[in-house]
Amino acid sequence: MQNSQEYAPLPINLSSGIAESKSGEFWRLGEVEVRRIGFGTKRLAGGASRPDGTDGTDGPGGAAGSDPQQRAVALLRRAVELGVNHLDTAAFYPSHGRHGQTSFESLGWANDVIRRALAPYPTGLVIATKVGPTAHGMARPDELPGLVDDELRVLGVEALDLVYLRQMGLPSIAEHFGVLAELRTRGKIRELGISNVRVEHLAEARAIAPVVAVQNRYGVGFGRTNDEMLRLCGAAGIAFVPFFALAAEAREAGGVTESAAILEIAERHAATTAQIRLAWTLSRGDHVLAIPGTSSTHHLEENLKAGEIALSPADLATLDSITD
Repeated sequence: MQNSQEYAPLPINLSSGIAESKSGEFWRLGEVEVRRIGFGTKRLAGGASRPDGTDGTDGPGGAAGSDPQQRAVALLRRAVELGVNHLDTAAFYPSHGRHGQTSFESLGWANDVIRRALAPYPTGLVIATKVGPTAHGMARPDELPGLVDDELRVLGVEALDLVYLRQMGLPSIAEHFGVLAELRTRGKIRELGISNVRVEHLAEARAIAPVVAVQNRYGVGFGRTNDEMLRLCGAAGIAFVPFFALAAEAREAGGVTESAAILEIAERHAATTAQIRLAWTLSRGDHVLAIPGTSSTHHLEENLKAGEIALSPADLATLDSITD
C-alpha cells in the first residue's frame, strides 16, 4: 500500500556498515531474520531523556524541520537505509515520549508515522506491536480482536508480523493469550509474543501457542530480576527483547545523573553511555535483541554502532553491579 506522502519505497540495506559487528548479527523471529539492534518507536516524537541527559532530538528543527511527524518519517527511513529491519511499536505509544505523560488522545501516532514513512513496506521488515493497555486499564479478552483490527487498519497491513500481549497485573494470561492465538489461526497475526510477564506466564502461553519473543524490563541497573526469564528464553530459542535497555525507568523522566562507573567505561572505549548500555545488553546472549528508541538521527547512528564495542570481563562485572 502506497502511503499518503508518496515516498518512494525503500529497500532494507542488509549490506550496511553495521553488518560487521554484533549490531549486524541476526536472530530469527518466526520466519524472518532480524538484526539484533532494531528500533523502538516509543521516543519517536522526542521528549524522553537519554542516559547522557539529552532529549533524543537533533536540536531545533531536528533532522527534517520542526514538525515532529516530518522528523519521525525521515528518521524511520534513515533507520531502514542503515539496515534496521525490526521495528517495535504499539498503538498506545502517544505523540510524545516523556515518561509518565501517556495520553490516549494521541493513540496510533507512532503506527501512523510508520505507515506514512515506510509503506509499501520493504521485504524483510518486521513490525512488532503490542496490545493490552487501554484508556481504562487492561483490555478484556473480548476487546483484543478490536485492538488488533485497529492495528491492522492504522499500519495498513493484512496481517501483523508480531503481536505481544502486554499484560498489566493479570494473575493468568491464558484467556487473553488464547484470543490472540485464535487470531493467529485466522491469519491476522503471524507470530506471538508476551510482554511485562513472569516465568509462569511464559509457561501458560507456550502451552497455548508458540511464543517467539518475550519483552520485559531489563538493562544495566535493574538488578537480576529477569535473569531467569532471560535464561529460559535462551534455552527455548525465544528472543528476549528488553525495554528500558537504554535508560532505566527513572532516568527516562530526566534529571538523573549517569553512573560514574558507566561514564568511566564509556570514556575508555571512546563511546557514549548509551552505547555502553546497549553493548552490555547485546552481551547477555545471542537471543537478546535491543530496540533503542530516539528521535535523533545522530543518536540512531550512534546506537547502531554499539555492537562494535567489546566490553572486557571487568567492564561486564562492573556493569552487572550497578543499581540505578
